[in-house]
Amino acid sequence: MKKIQVGFLVSYDYELLKNAIPLIYSEADTVFLAIDINRKTWNGADITIDDSFFEWIKTYDVDHKIKIYEDDFYVPELRTMACEVRERKMLAEQMGEGNWIIQLDADEYFINFEKFVRFLKSKDHYLDNPEKHKIQIKPFHVTLYKKLDSGYLYITNTTKTVVATNFPDYVDGRKTTGRVHYVNALILHECLSRDRNELVTKLENWGHNVDVDFDGFIKKWDSVNKDNYQDFEGFYYIEPMKWKHLDYIEGNDFQELFKNFKEQKEEELYKSSFYIFKKNLGQYINYFFKK
Repeated sequence: MKKIQVGFLVSYDYELLKNAIPLIYSEADTVFLAIDINRKTWNGADITIDDSFFEWIKTYDVDHKIKIYEDDFYVPELRTMACEVRERKMLAEQMGEGNWIIQLDADEYFINFEKFVRFLKSKDHYLDNPEKHKIQIKPFHVTLYKKLDSGYLYITNTTKTVVATNFPDYVDGRKTTGRVHYVNALILHECLSRDRNELVTKLENWGHNVDVDFDGFIKKWDSVNKDNYQDFEGFYYIEPMKWKHLDYIEGNDFQELFKNFKEQKEEELYKSSFYIFKKNLGQYINYFFKK
């Protein structure tokens, strides 16, 4: 009980887990990998996971923390988001009640997971009777928008995201019915900075596939580069102006990007303590007025 349980949903972008797992491995008690037993996406497309990935898992997992959970996660009668919520609930059951349930995607890279875990452990009292004290923990995404020859374009404003909860009654993606609590933590999100074919596969098969203006989004994504990104604005795939501006950081590969980001950009992207306090106070008031 009161463990740090981390779960990943494994699909077409499974190779990105070689970046994501090492960032959380030492602080996690268990790492769960949820894989569709029939190798299907939520949209019913076929995927292939190379045997070399499982060999990498065996080699990397020196502390025997990683558990493979295979099940039938695709239901043809359900929309993609409903399939996602269903899979997340099924995975959470494997992770166990009375623990911190942290669910991440393969393309999410925690900047300082050790600090985040310290915060969760300071709130362990929420695990004593989780159904009566539901809470969902929101750090912030730094979204990587596009990989270029020698660097990355990224969204300048961070966006809130849910990753942890004490009671995983998911209703929309990782959102639960619990009270929101913000924490000043950052996750690099390789949401869109992929090979074009991989990006199209994601946009067609993820939980938001019916919400995206595909043609408008991909036209802008194709056009923007290191030399002209300041001439564009509005980059979000659903409501464009939610992500208004881009910036550029050098990095020929993930390791170089991660190092440069921590050294050059991390501090400026954290929220102020007052901002976090104000947001949490507002969430506390709103939640208890709704009860």
